Amino acid sequence: MADDKKQPGIAININLDTTPVLYTDNILITTNQDGVVLDVCQKLGTTNQIRIVSRIGMSREHAKKVAKELGRLLAITEGKGQTND
Repeated sequence: MADDKKQPGIAININLDTTPVLYTDNILITTNQDGVVLDVCQKLGTTNQIRIVSRIGMSREHAKKVAKELGRLLAITEGKGQTND
């Protein structure tokens, strides 16, 4: 996540061959007092079935930060082609 308190000199590396972008058109969210689990899913064609492509778990505090940052990024990039325009 973007953070005004980023440590200088941190580089993010990604292997594009082994880290694909997984498309989602459904997200199932489960919460309890300890945390949040996101089941990221794809609808299977014209059926009524979905397939979980990834599961992401986090603390409630982290989930609140993710939700806030996602909202901020969507607002500032409205009408732009990419988030880094």
